[in-house]
Amino acid sequence: MAFMDNNSFRRSKESTSVDVNKLDNIQGFKIDGKIKLNELPALYKKIGFQATNVGIAFDLLQKMKKESAIFLSCTSNMVSSGLREIIAQLVKEKAIVAIITSTGAVEEDVMKCKDSFYAGDFDVDDSEVKANKLNRIGNVFVKDESYCNLEDWHNKFLGEAYAKKNIWSPSDYIKEIGLKLKDENSILYWAARNNIPIFCPGFVDGALGDHIYFFNKKMKNEKKEGIVIDQAADLEKFYDMILQPEKISGLILGGGIAKHHLIGAAIIRDGLDYAVYVQTGTEYDGSLSGAKPKEAVSWSKLKDKKNSVCIEADATLILPLIAGALI
Repeated sequence: MAFMDNNSFRRSKESTSVDVNKLDNIQGFKIDGKIKLNELPALYKKIGFQATNVGIAFDLLQKMKKESAIFLSCTSNMVSSGLREIIAQLVKEKAIVAIITSTGAVEEDVMKCKDSFYAGDFDVDDSEVKANKLNRIGNVFVKDESYCNLEDWHNKFLGEAYAKKNIWSPSDYIKEIGLKLKDENSILYWAARNNIPIFCPGFVDGALGDHIYFFNKKMKNEKKEGIVIDQAADLEKFYDMILQPEKISGLILGGGIAKHHLIGAAIIRDGLDYAVYVQTGTEYDGSLSGAKPKEAVSWSKLKDKKNSVCIEADATLILPLIAGALI
């Protein structure tokens, strides 16, 4: 068959379900130095691929801000990075009603109040990193000293908290920590002052848990009760917050326990009304971290896929672009 005889693109139109006249044209934009950060998402929308999803997310976040209570879930590595300061701004401006995260986020926010983290390298000899008394989080380096300072600070705090009461919900404990901090770049600092709860469903999975273990051993040796972290108390508080607003939405950075704690709780009200996912997980292994919004619909974790978007990218690239929709 001659090339010109190929009828692949001369086929008959069998459906009118897609009207291209209603869709954006794909095109780039001029880089002239005059573009503002909050103008980029609209320009990204016409680029295609994940850039288009960035533009969609920006528009959706603006809608979420007007119509719903926004819950932020994030993994601890977001706070290891410079996203810490951006999330702190969202909390300062009361753009979100609550945060759901893991213990590392709490620890590293506190650590950064005293010590810096450093831009290192992914491709290093980790034996040399260790020999230099450093710890690696991707390409972020953290000094051993930072963890020693955290332990000293938290052990003192533990004694003060225990003197007040021996049973704490994680969110109350985290708020108490935040009230002690003086760094205005801190997430916990602003959350405590703006009464924005930080829920941590895996609270003892980290250095804080290690400290509590040794503290309670000491209390046991002294024939005293140890400190108790009452996770169930936070469930009541969190679920009440989920049920109260007319509409709720999720800005979900990464996956893990934080992501599931939010969307899982949303089942009790038939799902989130809106959701923006930013993730690098893949769905082929069945993991929650890689699950897309459409899967959440099957669980009643999200009401409708059309009110969601999933950006498959590193959140450090994306949050600085879309956070302007909330501030």
